[in-house]
Amino acid sequence: MSKSKHKHHKHRYALPSPGSSPGTVYIDENSLAPHINLYTYNEGYYKVEHIENIEGLKQRLTDKIYNYWVEIKGFNSLSMFDTLTKDWNINKLILEDITRTYQRPKYEEYGAYDFAISRMLFLDEENVLENEQLSFILTSNVLFTFQDKYADCLDPIRNRLEIGKGNIRIGGSSYLMYALMDMIIDEYFAVLGNWSEQLDLIEDRLFEKPDKSIMFDTQLIKRNLITLRRVAWPERDKMNDILRTDSPLIGESTKVYLRDAYDHCIQIIDMVESLKEISASNIDMYLSIISNRMNEIMKVLTIISSIFIPLTFIAGIYGMNFSREDPITGKILPQNMPELYQEHGYLYTMIVMGLIAVVQVIYFWRKGWFK
Repeated sequence: MSKSKHKHHKHRYALPSPGSSPGTVYIDENSLAPHINLYTYNEGYYKVEHIENIEGLKQRLTDKIYNYWVEIKGFNSLSMFDTLTKDWNINKLILEDITRTYQRPKYEEYGAYDFAISRMLFLDEENVLENEQLSFILTSNVLFTFQDKYADCLDPIRNRLEIGKGNIRIGGSSYLMYALMDMIIDEYFAVLGNWSEQLDLIEDRLFEKPDKSIMFDTQLIKRNLITLRRVAWPERDKMNDILRTDSPLIGESTKVYLRDAYDHCIQIIDMVESLKEISASNIDMYLSIISNRMNEIMKVLTIISSIFIPLTFIAGIYGMNFSREDPITGKILPQNMPELYQEHGYLYTMIVMGLIAVVQVIYFWRKGWFK
């Protein structure tokens, strides 16, 4: 079984200091250098190019016959965010939300542009859950996306855009934003499918050979399910907000597809709750099996103890060795264990002890204690 592994490190988000100024762009010391791709496309045209920075980019994106996707990965450039504020009039509170990558999914309208956040959950090569933020800024024909890491799960959308399959080139920038969000939600299904298979295998292991690793593996999956649940609920609310918006940047044709994505969010939530119940059930079953096994061990020890208690009592009585005759005066002491001096006393005692043990074993067997 391909087991989930726990990361040796945890995400430690740099929270703003109490009383700090709102709208401060945060650049982490470990931030990656910006990697910017510009996708230019329409129904019959597609081009992707790498650009060094976004200064002066606005003048290149004025041709309305094209739609543009500006994909930005890596935040280690304060000048890049200054350009967004200067050339595109992006609110600094948005830039703070983009660079503080612990935000929950949400959707906001700002007149000339809309802002949204999704969280990408996907399994890496080691089957470890990655939880990354993807931010969107949507204008009339330009879509900006921001992520602080290079890895993502969006290659199928890039391939669709290159091939021109479906509505992705003719649906406008809002449709591209929907397609990226829908891809993220579809990845939730893939992650849940992987965990569902693991829980089935864990359940098989419970019946075959339960061990401590079962509880640890199940607990890790349960913890990851909680992470996904914390993402899925606000993702559903975000989709609902986009569906109900009057923003002219969200096309009516796009909303038809957004309703489908909203339904997928509800399915994700239902699946998370079901898998949480299964994982809790597996843990309870493991503890019950271990408890029953301990009870069986205690029953065996109890039977063994019950058999030897009367035998130990007899051995203890005759092990006291009180003399029948006073060694000094030679006086006979009749109350001092005359059996010690009887012929074949040891043999008789062993026979009696054996009979007691046999009688006890027969009694326990008829009571069903050996089943």
